[in-house]
Amino acid sequence: MNDASTPAYEAVKIGIVSISDRASTGVYEDKGLPALQDWLERALHNPIHFESRLIPDDTATISATLIELVNAGCSLVLTTGGTGPALRDVTPEATLAVAHKEMPGFGEQMRQISLKFVPTAILSRQVAVIREQSLIINLPGQPKAIAETLEGLKDTDGKSLVPGIFAAVPYCIDLIGGPYLETKDELCKAFRPKSALRPLRT
Repeated sequence: MNDASTPAYEAVKIGIVSISDRASTGVYEDKGLPALQDWLERALHNPIHFESRLIPDDTATISATLIELVNAGCSLVLTTGGTGPALRDVTPEATLAVAHKEMPGFGEQMRQISLKFVPTAILSRQVAVIREQSLIINLPGQPKAIAETLEGLKDTDGKSLVPGIFAAVPYCIDLIGGPYLETKDELCKAFRPKSALRPLRT
């Protein structure tokens, strides 16, 4: 039970999916799921229940997993891996196959962030979509790149140089009828118009 001085944050269910033939068969240790969970726990005040999946680069399996997580009540589903041009990289196709709406701005911004580091960022094919009342976002495969795209780039004084994509995620989830996500501003400050802000419940 919360006392009068403790804010009551809304609980949220988030799906995290690492997509890799080799990691899913134990050839090497998966680093995507721990990276996603760690970042989200540091970024959100909300209590989080994670639905984690480690699956191969297979279109039907990816699509089925995304549908399963949406049906399980995940308001946000983040995937990592399988977004390049290689023959087995099919995450974007599998994601678009289950989409009700596309949200192209997320992929555009992720590539802009990655281009600050490598010219091969233009080979990335991440997409974001809405299915029912869930937002699904494809993220890069490397833990460092996951954090960079989610929280953006800052200078040595902590001033934002390139906004991360997660700043737009809470308001997007508001608009599709999901829970009210509250970010920790020191890591990633969510943007909402004043009309969408809610007072903290106690």
